[in-house]
Amino acid sequence: MDKMYQALFEPFMINNLEIKNKFFMASMAIPVIDEHGAYTNDAVEYYVTRAKGGIGLIITGANRVADNIEKHENHIFPSPTTDPDAYKNTAIEMTDRIHAFGCKIFVQLTAGLSHSAVPHWIDETDSVALAAIKNRRDQRKSYQELKTEEVEHLVAGFVEAAKIVQACGFDGIEVHEGELLDGFTTTHINQRTDKYGGDLRRRLRFAIEIVRAIKESCGQNFPVILRFSIKSYIKALSHGALPGEDFKESGRDIDEALEAAKILEAAGYDGFDANAGTCDSGYWTHPPMYFEKGLYLPLTEQLKKVVGVPVLVAGRMDDPDMAAEALAEGKLDAVGLGRPMLADPDYPNKLKNGDVKNIRPCLGCHDGCIERKLMGGRGSCSVNPECNRELIVSIELAKERKKIVVVGGGPAGLEAARVSALRGYQVTLFETADRLGGNLKFGGIPVFKKDVRALIVWYETQLNELKVDVKLSTEATKANIAVLKPDIVYTAEGSKSNELKLPGIDGENVTNAIDVLTGKTYVGPKCIVIGGGLVGCEVALHLTKHRHKITIVEASADILKSGVPMAPPNEEMLRDLLAFYKVDIVTNAHLTEVTPTGAVITADGQDRSITAHHIIVAVGSKSSSLLYNELKNNYTQIYNLGDSQNARNIRGAIWDAFEVARTI
Repeated sequence: MDKMYQALFEPFMINNLEIKNKFFMASMAIPVIDEHGAYTNDAVEYYVTRAKGGIGLIITGANRVADNIEKHENHIFPSPTTDPDAYKNTAIEMTDRIHAFGCKIFVQLTAGLSHSAVPHWIDETDSVALAAIKNRRDQRKSYQELKTEEVEHLVAGFVEAAKIVQACGFDGIEVHEGELLDGFTTTHINQRTDKYGGDLRRRLRFAIEIVRAIKESCGQNFPVILRFSIKSYIKALSHGALPGEDFKESGRDIDEALEAAKILEAAGYDGFDANAGTCDSGYWTHPPMYFEKGLYLPLTEQLKKVVGVPVLVAGRMDDPDMAAEALAEGKLDAVGLGRPMLADPDYPNKLKNGDVKNIRPCLGCHDGCIERKLMGGRGSCSVNPECNRELIVSIELAKERKKIVVVGGGPAGLEAARVSALRGYQVTLFETADRLGGNLKFGGIPVFKKDVRALIVWYETQLNELKVDVKLSTEATKANIAVLKPDIVYTAEGSKSNELKLPGIDGENVTNAIDVLTGKTYVGPKCIVIGGGLVGCEVALHLTKHRHKITIVEASADILKSGVPMAPPNEEMLRDLLAFYKVDIVTNAHLTEVTPTGAVITADGQDRSITAHHIIVAVGSKSSSLLYNELKNNYTQIYNLGDSQNARNIRGAIWDAFEVARTI
């Protein structure tokens, strides 16, 4: 083990409970739940896989404590109190297996999601919140204010749930601050006149009653920690503030948070799982790739100075050098790995064994873990298709050794080659360019896409260790593929940018997004980006961060609506960043002509001239499958993968390749 990381693998204490190292898996609502609100065998395997990977402490996703108050569909969140016998049946199995690896596990208990709940997850006829308020995601849906006796019932629900999970062998509780509980603590929502409203201590009464009641019922030595937001970053309801933005805090600010933390520690909380933000500044609680690594550390450093219990910190903490430094500087007591444990469940063991180069990076994309779940699928990971699907998919050695040819070194080709090699096949990969990565090489250029670049390096490492024969700067042809006499051919030729045919489009002041990102075209200080999809918007953000003045021209009624939907935290933050950097956005508009001084667009039926030094075309891409069409009748087993089949995103490319390569 690198001496630099040694302190990360020393134990620490929460109350009287020893955690074997300073890594914990942060809470995420990923596992599959049955109709009784109990964990399924899939969920058990998901958590056990992470325990086996070396994590010291697992904090589960939120468990509801009183399903008769904020009513959800039973399969959305686990609930110890809905059917305790069903819950215990798999929960005891889970804790037994997790403890075998020396790992501890806490259950996160939640009072409810209030106005942040996904609308179709809740029973609209009985929707309740701290106050009469609109749903953040759907303003047509309203909530009734919780009655005092309903809040008291929730406190009793925490006690009932805590007793059940303690009996199941769980090692402690994390009280989910959540939007309901958090709303009680902040004045911008809590205008109540009962015992749960008023000054800071009265607004903290709900949280205080919860910990005291659990401790009285489960014993003072049973650990109870609190998920705790140090700063809300709220400009107004449903409007968050960006890092570095000058704004008036409408939620909880740092000074009040530090005072609250001292009160909560005195009440009995054994630690703080600290972060920032609320549902009204949602990208702070689910930080996308646009944030710097370790975004909460400036806040937790202040919290550490006023409390004596452990401070646990997740939130883009997957840089081990940064984590070790933060620990040494006293900014935290434990390092949280949430999404990084989805991307690579063996992260702690690999770090401990000096195998950092083989840690698969999290992209901060939220496409697998959030967006897929919102679509109705099971939460997983864009770069790790096995995540939360351990009992469904696996990579097994093939019964006989076969020769595989992979055409293309983009994400689909790289994954097909990796999985095929893991199965024991002899793999040759052709890549026309002098580097692997395909379109990832270009998408990873902006500073906020560092983890995309890391993913390419990870794939290069895997293919090298698996002895894949990578032929760079070599075009795959019918002839040179035939020489290898492959049993299976995977074509992953990728996609090519769509082109426009308009007056002036061939001018020297017209370029495409890839040439801009790679520096092939150095654009002037004022540019027009044609296309408001993800590529166009991220190119605009990249350039405006370098002091270019950008106008986005989008044909539809809104930006970021073409292609695969973005996860809400990423889309919201990208929109806010474009506004913060004063990117002009013109929708319902078409480019009609390029002129020597800019462009003519038609917007809402009116022609409009815009001056610019360069026009950047980012109007999507189309599949490229020429070689596949040439070869498809020559081989019994030939498969078209990734963008070559259907232009989508990283998850689509990796998942397609994984599924085909693991089964053929």
